[in-house]
Amino acid sequence: MRQDLSIIANWVKPQTRVLDLACGDGTLLHYLETHKQVKGYGLEIDAEKITACIGLGVDVIEQDLNRGLKNFADDSYDLVIMTQALQVLRRQDLALDEMLRVGREAIVTFPNFAHWTCRLHLALKGRMPMSKTLPYSWYDTPNIHLFTFKDFEELCEEKGIRILDQAVGDFAYEGHWKARLWPNLFGEVAIYRISR
Repeated sequence: MRQDLSIIANWVKPQTRVLDLACGDGTLLHYLETHKQVKGYGLEIDAEKITACIGLGVDVIEQDLNRGLKNFADDSYDLVIMTQALQVLRRQDLALDEMLRVGREAIVTFPNFAHWTCRLHLALKGRMPMSKTLPYSWYDTPNIHLFTFKDFEELCEEKGIRILDQAVGDFAYEGHWKARLWPNLFGEVAIYRISR
């Protein structure tokens, strides 16, 4: 399992009701169901990934997250998770509102566009940066909104969202003292646990 998913799994309490948005192949939800006895569903749009979820025995619904979560009642889950997908949505602010309407808490992960390598690449080459965290060209990237840790934290403050926990690391989600000290400059990816 990816390191970010391991960090998230450590934050999830046993027997939690979990909704995993853009759940991919279902690895995280399968792990949580097996090791933490969570009850949950995954939402995914990619047909191949949905098939992989079904192969693992993960309950999955095909759904475009840009259309919201109207088919889920308020407070129907304890926790809503979205890993590496917030930046591909049209409206992150509305997605966070929906996540915290459906769940009491949420966990999100995303790449940091303010990492020093991105800044340096843009400054020296005058072109949109590419890295292990952001491996696409500007014209074929699924990431339609690139933002920084500071941008995310400011959005949370504007919306009255509390940041309960945070982990910052490199593209392999391994922490480093520089990333903990100056996360917006040295952190490539972040994991945030939030609530109202």
